[in-house]
Amino acid sequence: MRPAPRKNGPTAIGPYVVKRSQFQPAYLRLYESGELARRVELALEKLRDCVLCPRECRVNRLDNKFAVCRTGRHAVVSSCFAHFGEEDCLRGPEASGRGSGTIFFGFCNLRCVFCQNYETSWLGEGFPAPPEKIAALMLELQARGCHNINFVTPEHVVPQILEALLLAVEGGLRLPLVYNTGAYDSLDSLALLDGVVDIYMPDFKFWEPEMARLYARAPDYPETARRAIREMHRQVGLLVFDEDGLALRGVLLRHLLMPGGVAGTQQIAEWLARELGPDTYVNLMTQYRPAGKVTAESFPIINRAITPAEFEHALATARAAGLRRFDQRSL
Repeated sequence: MRPAPRKNGPTAIGPYVVKRSQFQPAYLRLYESGELARRVELALEKLRDCVLCPRECRVNRLDNKFAVCRTGRHAVVSSCFAHFGEEDCLRGPEASGRGSGTIFFGFCNLRCVFCQNYETSWLGEGFPAPPEKIAALMLELQARGCHNINFVTPEHVVPQILEALLLAVEGGLRLPLVYNTGAYDSLDSLALLDGVVDIYMPDFKFWEPEMARLYARAPDYPETARRAIREMHRQVGLLVFDEDGLALRGVLLRHLLMPGGVAGTQQIAEWLARELGPDTYVNLMTQYRPAGKVTAESFPIINRAITPAEFEHALATARAAGLRRFDQRSL
């Protein structure tokens, strides 16, 4: 099955492979038409009474107020570097890859008790970054040869990203954008990103509301994630690569496997195969370990890593559901 080439887009030369020479980041068209500048104005105005994530806190972040995400007018940047721990299609081949140009944002609109980046997501380690600084970081990553710009935990700072992107494009940015999210995104924010993001990388964490309440403090997470992932897929479709195996556009779906089956892997796999299709590109992530607030006393069920048997069962379950495109780390 071949993906339908986008109108005026790159020519397909094989299953899910397009010519890099004919690819250009989606945001360039919006920039050239003036739509990107309009999106920036609209996004910043939405900060005035913020409902840009499912928490709908309605605070005036333009006035530097904040609630759950603890982020006011400017985003907090925790780190910025060429990431060699991402999927090969983002970081490049092991021998010659130049890394995924990663910008980690501080704080988060989820409260995952097991977060391995607890200092970043809960404590907000980092520095407030005005748009000029974020734009400069993007251009620096491009100059270092990174294959893409990878925004990590961006759900609560979409307006700030757009504001910086406009400046970065004016400065010569031409890399694909990766939106690396926990999937707790609002349709309002995703509408602002339509035609901007090239690669959506959501982590579908939980199927059951009770598990999401217990471990992420967001009982509405499952339905919100399903709604958001459908919209991401509508915007960019199935994941496609260039001739060297680097991702250019589409959805790369992550699913963090957790002990005791609390994530609902079977239901998530069945939903993905049914709603997005069997050729959805999936990474079954195995790196879970107790972190953050997890102890034997507080959260005993998830106070361990997953076992090899649990991983093999998850992979078999995903295949039985009909999924057939897995990141090599899932095999």
